[in-house]
Amino acid sequence: MNFTFTPDQVAMRKTIVDFARQELNPGAAERDRQSLFSRQLWDKCAAMHLLALPFPEQYGGDGFDFVTTVAVYHALGYACKDAGLLHALTAQLICGLQIVLFASDEQKAALLPDLAAGRLIYAQAMTEPGSGSDAFAMHTSAQKTESGYLLNGAKTMISNAPVADRVLLFAVSDSEKKAFGGISCFIVARDAAGFSAGKAMDKLGLRTLTNGELVFSDCQVPASALIGRAGQGAMLFTEAMEWERTLIPACLLGEQERILEESVRYARERRAFGQSIGEFQAVAHKLARMKMNAELGALALYSAAALKDQHKRAALETSTAKLFISESLKQAALDAVQLRGGYGYMTEYEAERELRDSIASTLYSGTSEMQLNLIARLTGV
Repeated sequence: MNFTFTPDQVAMRKTIVDFARQELNPGAAERDRQSLFSRQLWDKCAAMHLLALPFPEQYGGDGFDFVTTVAVYHALGYACKDAGLLHALTAQLICGLQIVLFASDEQKAALLPDLAAGRLIYAQAMTEPGSGSDAFAMHTSAQKTESGYLLNGAKTMISNAPVADRVLLFAVSDSEKKAFGGISCFIVARDAAGFSAGKAMDKLGLRTLTNGELVFSDCQVPASALIGRAGQGAMLFTEAMEWERTLIPACLLGEQERILEESVRYARERRAFGQSIGEFQAVAHKLARMKMNAELGALALYSAAALKDQHKRAALETSTAKLFISESLKQAALDAVQLRGGYGYMTEYEAERELRDSIASTLYSGTSEMQLNLIARLTGV
């Protein structure tokens, strides 16, 4: 068990921290106010190979192991104050990992180079208006035809949807079978006839991430659009969630560490009743819990990432990491507002934006309640 970064990982993390602070943070508050996704910043991230890290070199990737990818996004979450952009990047990586794991060699060669280079933006379409946490209770259908599949249905709250060039769509391909065996996954191009994307939704937080609806109305796709085998969609999605529940928490943990660092600095500098507020036990205990949660979150995160590097199932470990880190981040963001008093509530400062963004982390990729259900089931309850 090695709990230290290699020299190369340390160097990569430093490079990413410097890059994010210089290139990604300026204007973050204004982009949040305008709900603006920046394609320019996306392209800068792509130029830094942030979208190529875990993919095979033969398809334009960098060929790094997953622990290294997680370590880089951990550093990115610490340094980058644009949480919406981070979520958009991780959504792209999750789509790419599904293609690596399940697509044919021909599909990998056709799809991965543009994905890894960030030339095309990807979205994963699972959630429907009536399904929510019951993800497999979908109605979007994929009817087999002589030339491929006919897609009909709608998806909602899909990350990157309004700006996506390609969509990984999950649809019912056999209504006679249950989720495992009855759902398939398809790659759909933005210009496909019968496919349309709605405008970006207005949200409480993660406002620089575009979420929206996708509609498929007699959308015909060729047989080559099927990713994996027919009926393999539920298995594909379940596997993808393990990678997602490791990669996204890496960003969340980095953000939590930044909040802790900024809160400690504020507690030292802010004075009340003749002393720094950090000397009051009520404040010191908040900071101590932030530190404890960050340390425990790192252990959960990297143990899960190591299992995925070994191509092992890690449903319990990834759900534990996602639940613990997201809830810890939300509490840290709330405490950061509380210890700043009225200043923490003002939009002029960053604490309130971090709190708004943190709330979403307990909802996407499976709500905290769903993570608890999964952990209980895997524990044997």
